This record gives sequence, C-alpha cells and structure tokens, in this order.
Amino acid sequence: MTRPGRLRAVAAVVAGALLLTVGCTARDDDPPPSGTAAATPGAATPGATAPGRAVDGARNPFGAHWDWSRYQQFAPYLRRIAGSATYEELSWCEIERTSGQPDWAGLDEIATRSRELGITLHLKIRTGVCWATGGTARHTRGAASKTESAMPRDLAAYQRFVRSVVQRYGPYGVREYAIENEVNAPSYWAGSPEDYGRLVRAAAETIRATDPTARVVDSGISSVAYGMGIADRLLRAGRVPEALAAYQAYFQRRVGTRGQQIPAVTGEAQLRRALGTETNSRSLSFLAVTEALLTDRTVDVRQVHFYEHFSGVAPLLDYLRATTPPGMPIQAWEVGQFWRDGDGDPTSRAAEMVKTVTLLAAGGIGEISWLPLAYNPNNAAGSEVRYGLLDPDGTEREAGRMLAALADAARGATVTPLPAGVAGTLSGVAFVRGGSSTLVLWSASNRPVTVPAAPGGQTGAVGAPLRTAGGGTTVTDVPVLLRADQPVDRLLAAVR
Repeated sequence: MTRPGRLRAVAAVVAGALLLTVGCTARDDDPPPSGTAAATPGAATPGATAPGRAVDGARNPFGAHWDWSRYQQFAPYLRRIAGSATYEELSWCEIERTSGQPDWAGLDEIATRSRELGITLHLKIRTGVCWATGGTARHTRGAASKTESAMPRDLAAYQRFVRSVVQRYGPYGVREYAIENEVNAPSYWAGSPEDYGRLVRAAAETIRATDPTARVVDSGISSVAYGMGIADRLLRAGRVPEALAAYQAYFQRRVGTRGQQIPAVTGEAQLRRALGTETNSRSLSFLAVTEALLTDRTVDVRQVHFYEHFSGVAPLLDYLRATTPPGMPIQAWEVGQFWRDGDGDPTSRAAEMVKTVTLLAAGGIGEISWLPLAYNPNNAAGSEVRYGLLDPDGTEREAGRMLAALADAARGATVTPLPAGVAGTLSGVAFVRGGSSTLVLWSASNRPVTVPAAPGGQTGAVGAPLRTAGGGTTVTDVPVLLRADQPVDRLLAAVR
C-alpha cells in the first residue's frame, strides 16, 4: 500500500491532472445494409480551458464491452446505456481464412445489433497470423484461439482488406478504426515498433481515402504499460519522489502479479531496474512509437486502457496531458477493475467503479467503456480478476445500476469538472443540461462535507431513488448524486 507521504505527492499531481480538458454467409460483393449512420460519441480535448466541455456529439460517455455470445442476457441492460460506444475486434485472418473468400456474417450481425441498441460501434482491425502474414502463431488465447498479429506479406493486399472493412461498415455508423490491440504485448503483436508504425501509416492512408469522415485510433497501449510510461517520464525529468509515488499508487494491486515485471518499489534504483526489464523496455518502446504517430497526426484519436485502482487516475491524466498533442481526442476503450483475489464487497467495488469513471470523465476522457460487462465464469483465471457490472446471467449488480445512473445523468449533457475552489475538499464531476446540474460527489479527504440545500434540490446514493435535499447533503467517501436547477458554481459556492 502507498504511504501517506507518497499519496500527498500524488495529490499534487491531481490538481493539475483534473484540468485536463482531455445469418447466412455473406459474399464479398454483398452490399452492406443501408441506413443513417449513428452519431459518433466523441472525446475529450486536452488543453481546453473552458469550464464546461460538450462531448463532441456524444449522447452518453459511459458504455461497456461485452461477450456477444451472451447478447440475449445482456440486451436489456445494454438498452439502458444507449447512446454510448463500444468496440469489436476483427482479424483479417479470421474474416478471410482463405484468400479471396471473406466471411462477414458474424461481424455484420454485431454491427446490426449495435445499431439497433443505439450504441455506436468502433472496430479494431488486426491481422492475425495466417496465409496473409506467413509464419506460425506463437501465442493463442481463449476459446476462439486468437493469435498475435504479424506484419502482412503484401502491404497493398492489407490495404485492400482495410478498404473493404471501411466500405462495408461505414453505413452501419462505424467511424473509428483502431489499428491492432495492445501492440506492446508479444501475445498481440509479433513485429517491431517500426513495423507497427509502417502498418498504421498504411492503414491510416487507406481509411482516410475511403471515408474522409473516419478517424484512425492507435492500438490502445496496455494499462500496465501506461503505468511504466508514467513512472519513466517522471524519473527522466528528475522528479524521483513523484515517480515513486505514482508507481506505488498506480500498481498497488499489481505488485507481484507478473513476477518481477511489476515488483515492489521503494527507491530510485529499484524503479530503474523495474523499468529496464525486457518486458517493460518493450512497452516503453511501443509507447514511444505510438506517441510519435499521435504527434505527426497519423492517428486522430488516442486510446487508453486502464484497469487500476482509482488513485492511479491522477498520474495517468497528468501523463496524458503532457504527452498528447493539443486538441487530440482521448478515449478509454477499456476501463475496468483488476484485482486478483479481490476481497472488496459489492458496495465498495461499485463505489470504486463510480470514482474511476467519473475521475476519467472529469479529466477529459470522452468515452469510457467498462470491461467486462459481465465476467465469464469459465475464464482461464478461474476467478473474477476483472469485476463485471452484471452477473454472468445478465442480472444487474450494484455496479451495473450505478453505471446506468451515470449514463442517465450524462446523456446529452455537458461534462464539467468541479470548480477549482473545491479541490481537496470534494471529488467528482458535474453533468450540465440546460440550467440543471447533476453532480456525482465524494469527500476528497475522507472527512464529511456538507453541501447546503438548493431550491428544488434532490440527492441520494448513485443508482438509488433521489429524495428532496431539504437539509443539505452530507458527502462522505461514498459517492452521492446531487441534482438541482442551478449552475455548478452556485451549488458548491458555500463549500469553498
């Protein structure tokens, strides 16, 4: 666990970070269905200075990622978070198992159902390992036996495949295409950082030529790799105490889960050794090439993955603010709660979920997709390492009710950080719609804070029925929801 002194160093990062206002088988010649493209949920813009920031067309920034084989169990809940975005991963080698004979049926069904749910679909385009790449796969994962990706043998053929994806799924409302997934991991990418850069440039050229309204997204560097990047940046800047504090806060549930790749660190020498392992050096190299693609605008949207304790959000936002080009949208396609042998009760885990996603939203992240929607009891780990919003059969958990309440509050609203005057007293976010404000709040200091009553104000636990806040609202470390027909500044003026 992080010592109090280390946490104070992280708190110093928070103040700046929160200012980041960051079927049958289809033939290849079968036309995609006609229809109006769904509105694309947008993303944050780092560096913006306006106190309120409309979310670039997004109707609801809070979504999820799920297993489509359990769609029937999940559909009722998914309709509750309509207006959000999700993603689906596709592989050239799976779509086109035999050269010249693509099978789009499964992906067509996913695209159709996403549109029917009112959820915008993004696609991750991977190559896989097969005739198109040559060689033999070294890594397989899951029941579907997914493999790593490798560099295509024929880059022109790859571009033709990418063009067919964009032509086919643009009419479904797909406007964002990520190139590969977590390329820092050998189990996802077999090539070098330079190979990945060449692949992204080829894909980006094709995507833009095929659909000028489309946006290119990076692979989404892993959550662990982002933690290493955070510590490495601070260490290279000579900010050793902050580097140690950020590492300890970010990885407080990860130490020892991957052997010596995420060791306990209490001093500079230990931190340098941790960053210098083969695995972590690889991650830093892929993070660097990804950021080069952001800087030269080969990529239009930065994709973040985050599975850590919510105290890791502050150093993450600080890092994103420092390393993302001004005006570039940032989206979190994978957000979750990694906790091997987690011992938290459902109420505390749900509250932690609320803190994580609201801090990300307040910090400028424009799309936040929780993963998994519901855990699979037959997973390889044999336990719920990543916490789901639903039970495996689709029954809502407390966390699911809370995320749906956040979606209701945010749908069509402007996401607004809390006023700077309450920093250190309250944490959370506000959603402003017209003259009304809906705030999600908790005490930043673990001491109770009273928010005076506002005319017509209502309050309650997140996800529970609201009641009239006649005597004001006492805010503890458990998030509460406060709604009133007043501007955010006025509601919190007395707290300052």
